[in-house]
Amino acid sequence: MALESNERPNRPIAKFESMLKTDDVYFFDAEDFEDIIHHYLNNGKIALAKKAIKIGLQQHPDSTELKLLNIEVLVFENQLDVAEQYLDELQILDATNEEIYIQRANIYSKKDNHEAAVALLNKALSLAENSFDIHSLLGMEYLFMDDFKLAKESFMRCVSFDEQDYSSLYNVIYCFEFLEDHDGAIVYLNDYLERNPYCEVAWHQLGKQYMFKKMHTEALAAYDFAIISDDTFIGAYFEKGKVLEKMGKYNEAIENYETTIKMEDPTSHAYLRIGKCHEKLQNDDMAKYYYYHTVHEDPLLDKGWLAITDFYFRRENYTKALYYVNKALNIDGENPLYWKKCAYINAALKKYDQADFAFKQAVDLGNYELKTWLNWADVVLNNEDATSALQILAQGQEFYPESAELKYKAAGFHLSNKDVINGRISLMDALKLDLQKLSLFFEEFPQYTKSEWVLKAVEKAEKSAK
Repeated sequence: MALESNERPNRPIAKFESMLKTDDVYFFDAEDFEDIIHHYLNNGKIALAKKAIKIGLQQHPDSTELKLLNIEVLVFENQLDVAEQYLDELQILDATNEEIYIQRANIYSKKDNHEAAVALLNKALSLAENSFDIHSLLGMEYLFMDDFKLAKESFMRCVSFDEQDYSSLYNVIYCFEFLEDHDGAIVYLNDYLERNPYCEVAWHQLGKQYMFKKMHTEALAAYDFAIISDDTFIGAYFEKGKVLEKMGKYNEAIENYETTIKMEDPTSHAYLRIGKCHEKLQNDDMAKYYYYHTVHEDPLLDKGWLAITDFYFRRENYTKALYYVNKALNIDGENPLYWKKCAYINAALKKYDQADFAFKQAVDLGNYELKTWLNWADVVLNNEDATSALQILAQGQEFYPESAELKYKAAGFHLSNKDVINGRISLMDALKLDLQKLSLFFEEFPQYTKSEWVLKAVEKAEKSAK
């Protein structure tokens, strides 16, 4: 038996859920069904939304809005062909409904045809009275296309419609950042804050822009205003702590990090920053205390394990440093930073075989820094394998063909290996690349500081440079 909605004074959602628990069938207005479905979709309850759509279409088979909601769910579930078929049927009946073009755009977007999606959204714009949501969708499509300029403009329109639309505001600033236009972001945010002086989100974003430009005093002021606007804004305290840390005000930085811990469950990042501040203040016991809390809170945070490893490495306690870097490697053996640190520690312990292996792992995992090639070559040479050391330097030169350091080191290695011809060739190449770095060669290979042919080569290079 169907009951009229006015016989049940409960809210539509409560009434609908009550109906599902009984054998009764309640009657709802089409608008009530729309509210119910939107509620379930917004809360991720797709199964309940589908039940509401099914019953709604049974009671209101001609409702275009309910049919569009059905299509929206089909698109969400990637039933794109069925959704397109229903859209074709709807478009014959109502070709001026902008929602039809929006759903078609969603389908094209799912198919990675973002240009077609943009064209359809622009068509929807021409039909819509309220274009706020369409500009937001356009912005996302432009982001997919890496067109950050047009994306920024679309999200700016969203903010102009609703200045409380913080999602769009974040996207505007994201676009500015990607375009590396921090000055533009600062101007935009200051203009926004003229109209919304107590917007903690905007002050927070402004502080980040000042930090990009290393304007620490201005960043600090921005974060202070964010906290004045909302004294529970944890992000502002954390960012303020980072600024104070950069300014060398470690005790004040610790106070701000500790505030975030008091306000919410402690995070590994807050513990890590506090530990680093204590280390700067030479409070070694406190630094260790917070570093250990960091990895206890989040055992997968590589920066935490590296902080402990570096702590012992800087104090030349290489045995403990090796212990902790190995713990890190047991957690994530694919992390090149761990392997690079492991290599340096083993080199310091004169375990050259292990250092060689660790450097190889770091390079295989994508660590191609210049220092990696230079130090790896040193390790292999210390292992009395000059040929392999030169091969490593040659590999490094593929990544850094203009690196004089690699050439100077290769020259020294060749000469140490009694290969005078290749030694001279490498030295001449290095002198042509950067004569000023000759001191590096003499520092590492002092036995050649008075070599007649080396001095003549230097003299010739100096004349050429003039």
